[in-house]
Amino acid sequence: MPWRPRNCEIMAEKPKLYYFDGRGKMESIRWLFAAAGVECEEEFLETREQYEKLLQDGSLLFQQVPMVEMDGMKMVQTRAILSYIAGKYNLYGKDLKERALIDTYVEGTTDLMGFILLFPFLSPEDKEKQLAVIVEKATKRYFPVYEKILKDHGQEFLVGNQFSWADVQLIEAILMVEEKSSSVLAEFPQLQAFKARICNIPTIKKFLEPGSLRKPVPDDKYVETVRRVLQMYYNVKAT
Repeated sequence: MPWRPRNCEIMAEKPKLYYFDGRGKMESIRWLFAAAGVECEEEFLETREQYEKLLQDGSLLFQQVPMVEMDGMKMVQTRAILSYIAGKYNLYGKDLKERALIDTYVEGTTDLMGFILLFPFLSPEDKEKQLAVIVEKATKRYFPVYEKILKDHGQEFLVGNQFSWADVQLIEAILMVEEKSSSVLAEFPQLQAFKARICNIPTIKKFLEPGSLRKPVPDDKYVETVRRVLQMYYNVKAT
């Protein structure tokens, strides 16, 4: 039976996302909400004053964004937010063993995506070095793991033959790396088939279409806004 999002409950208000008008750490949250078929509202941080108001209101527990307002909570810390969404919308496995596997696979894709998240903030020279790092890490350390998992169990999804948070974050990671190197899946037939399957899931397919909350590749305007709002006066270095 094909996976369907568990979104039958009536929500009084849509989740509200507080972040910049760009990807960053909020993008994985947008992906997971989209996979679950949940519509969200967004408030973009464009000025230092907006950020300071959130601080003064006590909305940012550790003085950081992203922040998600839902179910009467103001949630911070990306991992905590993602775990809550995955559990709420049946994307977190059926038992503790499956949850542990999902956590493991998610940690791997998080590490890989970390190399890409800082990319827009690098100098042109460091970007060239970082691109080589991204491709090397993807093809030698991370993608071989997921290729083997899919080949060994012969199922459509990473865990329990059920669509989960692990699948959502892997497809996000694949597409992020492909934006940097279009041929990165050339040696990974299982991941090529996985990509085709996941991108054809209705909620994912909708998220990949124009008009969704998915953000484009970060540009100079995004970088400038983040630096201004967070007062980032230092230069980020390549990994």
